[in-house]
This record gives sequence, C-alpha cells and structure tokens, in this order.
Amino acid sequence: MNPTSSRRTVLGAGLAGVLGAATTTGTASAATTATDQATAAPARRQGQRSMIDVPFPVHQTVRIGLIGLGNRGAGMLSGWAAIPGAVVTAVCDIRADRAKAAADKLVKLGKPRPTEYGGTAAAYKELVRSSDVDLVYIATPWEFHYEQGKAALLGGKHVGVELPIATELKQLWDLVDTSERTRKHLWLMENCSYGRNELAMLKMAHEGLFGEITNGHGGYLHDLRELLFSDTYYTDSWRRKWHTRSTASFYAMHGLAPIAAAMDINRGDRFTTLRATATAPRGLADYRERNIPKTHPSWNEKYVNGDLVTCLIDTAKGRVLRAEHDVSSPRPYSRINSLAGSRGIFEDYVPVGSTGGRVYLEPDHGGHSWRDFAPYRADYDHWLWKKIGDDAENNGGHGGMDYVLQWRIVQQMRAGLVPDIDVYDSAAWCAPVPLSVESLKKDGRPVDVPDFTRGRWSELRLGLDSRETDMPPTS
Repeated sequence: MNPTSSRRTVLGAGLAGVLGAATTTGTASAATTATDQATAAPARRQGQRSMIDVPFPVHQTVRIGLIGLGNRGAGMLSGWAAIPGAVVTAVCDIRADRAKAAADKLVKLGKPRPTEYGGTAAAYKELVRSSDVDLVYIATPWEFHYEQGKAALLGGKHVGVELPIATELKQLWDLVDTSERTRKHLWLMENCSYGRNELAMLKMAHEGLFGEITNGHGGYLHDLRELLFSDTYYTDSWRRKWHTRSTASFYAMHGLAPIAAAMDINRGDRFTTLRATATAPRGLADYRERNIPKTHPSWNEKYVNGDLVTCLIDTAKGRVLRAEHDVSSPRPYSRINSLAGSRGIFEDYVPVGSTGGRVYLEPDHGGHSWRDFAPYRADYDHWLWKKIGDDAENNGGHGGMDYVLQWRIVQQMRAGLVPDIDVYDSAAWCAPVPLSVESLKKDGRPVDVPDFTRGRWSELRLGLDSRETDMPPTS
C-alpha cells in the first residue's frame, strides 16, 4: 500500500500553491457552442469578495431553523438535536401540523420547544428573519430551494440546502453572488460525500494509491417508481411532476460529488465541458400501466425525462467523469462510486466483502482479479468515522452518513472552521442539472461549464479530506 505522492503531505507542509492553468489538457476548446444561458462569470459588485477559505464565525451554540418537514426534513430532525452544542430553535412547513409534530418530537426528546412557523407558502420568510437562528436547513421540494436559500442568505443566515441548491444556471450564479455579498455560507447538504467508503476512497486518491487519476463514474441509480406514484410520500407528488417538465440529470450529485472531490474539482482542477445523453422515457409510463388505477391523477401526465440521463464531464486536467441519473427503471440501488488512475481502480456497490467495495492496485495486486476493499478502508478510514462512527450509526440515517454530515457542519460553525463544501463546490456539482438540458437540446454536443470560482479553481486547498479537529466542549 505504499503511496506515491501525498497531497495531504503537501497541504500539511503549508505548501499549498497553484497547479497552474498550464496543465490544461482538457477539451474545453472542443465545445462547439456555448449554452443558451450565460456561462461567463458575471462581474462582481464593488466590494464583493470571494468566500473561498472564509471560516465561519465562532458560534458557542448553533441555533438551527428547519424549513420543510416532509420525509427528508423530519428525518434529519433528531440528528440535529443530538449534536453537542446544537439546538433546533425553529421549525417551518407549509403544513402547520408538520411543524407542530416536529416541535412535539423535540420536546419528547427532552429538548426546548422550537418556534413554529407554517400554514402558508410564505411562512419561511418569518423564519429566515428571526433573530434566534444561525443556520437554516432547507429540505423542501426542489422548486423552492433557490428562492428559500437566497432569502435565508439575505436574512443573514448560513444555509444548508438539500439537493440541488438550484436548477437554473442564473440561479446558481445568483446564489454564489448572494453568498459573497452577505458573507454567509451556503452549501449543498451532500450526505453521500461523507459516506465511509467515499471518504476512504478520497484519502486513498490523495495518498496516490490510484496513481494519476484519469477517470471516475458516479450517479444516482435508485428505483423510485413506487414512491413516485405514492399519494403520501412526496407532498403533492412534486418529484414525479419534474419528470413531466424537461429532460435533465436532476439528481446525480450523490455519486458525482464524491468523485469530483477525489479529482480536486475547484481545488486544483475544474469541470470544463459537459455532454449529455438520454434514453427514452419508458419506465414511469410502463409502471403506471401495470400498477396504477386508471382513476389516478397521474394518468393526466406525460413523462418526458429520459429513464437514464448520462453526463460526460471533461476537466481542465484532461480527466473524464461520467455521472448518471435513473430513478424510473427496475434495478438495484447504486451510486456507482468508481475511481480509476494509472495504478489502480476502486468500484463500489459490488457484492464483495463487508464494505460492498472492491479494488485493484499495483503493485499489490495482479492476476486480473479484484480484491476486497475492507483492509484498505480500515487503513484509510476518515478521522470523522473513527471519531464519531458509533454515534453516527446510532443517530443517523443512510448508514450514519447523515449524522456525520450534520455533526461536521455544527463542529465547523462552533470551532470557526472553513466549510468542507462551499458555495462554489455546490454550484459546480449542481450545474449538470441545467447544462444537461442545454446539451440535450443540442443533440448531445458539449456545452461549457462555468467556473464559479472566477479563476481560483487551481488553488490547492483542503475540503472533505480535512484535518482532524475536536468538537468544542459545551458549557
């Protein structure tokens, strides 16, 4: 397991520097046409500055307001409440009974009763203006994320937004600008970036075990058909309705983001162009035909989003990343999570060993046979999992990675650290949503990916592969 070059060693020695645009070997020039939406960086307003490497102000206690208490928001409630130094002070949902149920649950957990907001679509505006909230967590349907995220920034709050932070390119730029103007952080609540396998893979990549990284695959492949047609799971069937609006890679970030982190996107490399393909939209209509009564309102819908939407993304350093999205086909769950380089490869979601992952690395391995990932994960286990892994498994959903994400956010805010995931990462990871639409309109031709960092993408800096730190003690 001898590493070749160590990125962590370089950062630890304080030698972070510029890799330089001279390394550019990608296919940015291959883009035959620009997107219909602006990809060039808009000019900053006078006095507006970058949020890169800007730490959180120190918060003795992190006061959290939740907007959206459906399946996801309500599911994260107990995790927020369990973190040392965090207190949920406000809860909000368009359905007031959900806010009350969340408040009742916190009281049953022995926590203070939060302020309840709800009953109208505008109720969240009161929460983001309240004086007893430091962090706003947004878990509403996708169509509300941009508006509510921006309102929270303008309300002087830091903001964590479930996937995606926005669905239009101009909205992504606006969130970047609003974060810079308000000096408040906004980030994607990308829980899978804190998955145990994903973080071990990231550390192995930075320690050089895969050699020079050349390509990676990720995505979100989850058969959601039953839930999409449920009358109770997604409020007002909001998620199914997106499949009637456009053909896009709506939600590939769960697999895209960990691979992007391993490739140091915005930290030495960046996305340059994107090409998209889409299969025919057959899955939802076929499922409806076989399982849904003819009286169901979904029979008035026409599904246009392709079952499998694939994005091929080129980077400035000549790497290629494939991101897939498919929630309407019968198949086992997978985020793919595969990373490859000149000396080895990792693949996840395979029936090998206790981790579900497999590796093949030179010089350790030969004979064209995969090896169990377990001993490598043990050697490269991220400090977050070593420190709070037991708590995560007791408190968090999705194998504990929800709690690791929540704990790390509170720790960063209480200790005054730079966020692992910033608004620039979040915008880059969500850009495939609108860019896939643009590429598909152009028969899959490449479209340019904006540089949301405005030229600072080549700076080598810490992110998810962070230095170990403690949670500040509570009084």
